[in-house]
Amino acid sequence: MLHRLRRNADADGATEMSVFSMADFDGHEFVHAFFDRKTRLKGFVAVHSTALGPAFGGCRMWPYADDQGALRDALRLSLGMSLKNAMANLPYGGGKAVIIGDPRHDKTPELFEAFGRIIESLAGRYITAEDVGVDVDDMRAIERSTNYVGGIPQAEGYRGGDPSPRTALGVLQGLKAAVSARLGTDSLTGLTVAVQGAGSVGYELCKLLHEAGARLLVADINAENVARCVDELGATAVDPDGILVAEADVLAPCALGGVLNERTIPELKCSVVAGAANNQLATVADGDRLQARDILYAPDYVINAGGIISVAAERDPDADADRVRARIMAIGERTAEVLQASRRTGTPPHQVADELAREIIREAEAGQGSAAA
Repeated sequence: MLHRLRRNADADGATEMSVFSMADFDGHEFVHAFFDRKTRLKGFVAVHSTALGPAFGGCRMWPYADDQGALRDALRLSLGMSLKNAMANLPYGGGKAVIIGDPRHDKTPELFEAFGRIIESLAGRYITAEDVGVDVDDMRAIERSTNYVGGIPQAEGYRGGDPSPRTALGVLQGLKAAVSARLGTDSLTGLTVAVQGAGSVGYELCKLLHEAGARLLVADINAENVARCVDELGATAVDPDGILVAEADVLAPCALGGVLNERTIPELKCSVVAGAANNQLATVADGDRLQARDILYAPDYVINAGGIISVAAERDPDADADRVRARIMAIGERTAEVLQASRRTGTPPHQVADELAREIIREAEAGQGSAAA
């Protein structure tokens, strides 16, 4: 159990701060710091809530600049998973793991086997799956040490395995709902969508957008990802520094979080923001800033739930491909309901979604308390 995190040392020596005083701490049930001497595996597991069931959320591997940045990401991502799973009507709470390391150079099967042992030690309170920097092969390595893992291909015809295509499918439904609400059209034909990040999910979303007739502007720090979209989908390449300010009908952030902030929002040239990235808003106030600019924001955890819906179905004996697809397609309807409530009340969409999700969690917590009594 993690209680304290060292800040940078000053002239008088190192100081400490409590995890409970961090701005991103949101009543998390527990935060677990881990380190494996043999593989040099290190990182955090953050569980925000288990009110709805075991915490379920992916594992991210990233070369964080410092431990505090990694912990902050774990806290924010795990909260997002609580809200996402609640809005998706899944019987799971929210958790997330972050591994500190460069996925291009530091991955080994042994490292992920060690991570599996960490997960096993948590006795089912947290179930992991893929996220940024982690893939199906890594999940297979984790599975050698624990059964508390998802995102692994199942029997033929079953919608298990890599969640990226299903995440993209859900984002498309949410994006279409937002376009309908803001632009008054049910067609994407001829609309310009600026996609920031063309990795696993971003590329799958680009394929779906291309099939729907959208014009694509694509940026990624990996030039090969952009070239694939240009060659296969006729996309226009945009410099990563320019994609947020590109003139487009829709901006689809599909890379890391925090890209919508007090610096970038005044520069946006879009009518809709709808993308796959987690935690797109740097702060809650940034959702208000988008509304003030008359830019419609489709809350990220509402529209990017397709992946967790698919992965969670691996643990549901009654789920099949058709049922999973139907649950993912319902993301469009849920998004439309959030946006309708926002328009009706004048409340920004992110606040509407947050309150709906938190109410579901509060009701589950109240039920737990009654059962205990």
